[in-house]
Amino acid sequence: MPAPRALRFSKMHGAGNDFVVLDLRDGQSPPTPDCSRVLADRHTGVGCDQILTIEPARSAQAVASYRIWNADGSAAGQCGNGARCIAAWLVRDGAVAGDRFLLDSPSGTHAVERIGDAGFRIAMGVPDFAPRALPLLGFEREQDAYTLDIGATRVEFGAVSMGNPHVLVEVADIATAPLATLGPTLQAHAAFPQSVNVGFAQVVARDRIRLRVFERGAGETLACGSGACAAVAILVRRGRVDRDVAVDLPGGTLQVGWRDARAPITMAGPAAFVYEGEFPA
Repeated sequence: MPAPRALRFSKMHGAGNDFVVLDLRDGQSPPTPDCSRVLADRHTGVGCDQILTIEPARSAQAVASYRIWNADGSAAGQCGNGARCIAAWLVRDGAVAGDRFLLDSPSGTHAVERIGDAGFRIAMGVPDFAPRALPLLGFEREQDAYTLDIGATRVEFGAVSMGNPHVLVEVADIATAPLATLGPTLQAHAAFPQSVNVGFAQVVARDRIRLRVFERGAGETLACGSGACAAVAILVRRGRVDRDVAVDLPGGTLQVGWRDARAPITMAGPAAFVYEGEFPA
């Protein structure tokens, strides 16, 4: 019986949100949940927030597709920083001709534009504010702000799907935002049967916010691209910010733009290679 193949991988990050990237275009199976947990472990594995698998395109015009596996082994529907890393990987691999191309993700097909030497702009889709899109139970209609009672505390938040579910809590000071307590509490709340990504935003100016995100299946990350898009979408809808916003995250700054309510929201930022390696199968 042939020995199992070692997993060849690229370690990458987008604004500090880090990934193990696997090229599975030859038909190799994606990692099992157990394998994903082993790869993501920062003490005994490679260490990452998510594993990204590059696979054959699902739509006619796309150059490839990708899937996302969280550090806890669960599947994710979208990852903006990961999309930029996939784009950079495919450019380096020679799979892309030109500066504009399409990628398939679990949540749809996305237009990609190369900007500069190490940056990409991704069209992340049109934000969906319907509670059923997250899903968010207990609310029939879209609202700019929802409230839930968490113990003796009433929590107000916005909610939107970017292909994955997000809620946003506005805070006066991002440094003291209750990520470690409110993040996992909201994720475990019965209103979110599929859990949720929890963002905390401080509005600095109409064209700049500060953001931290407690991600589903990963905990707090240094950056969350879909979370940056969700935050801007919610704050634009409330009239709190303009339609082009710099989003400062612990790992770096992303530029988010939303031309109008019917247009895809876009996110631009860096993608970086860290190292290449092999992991025992």
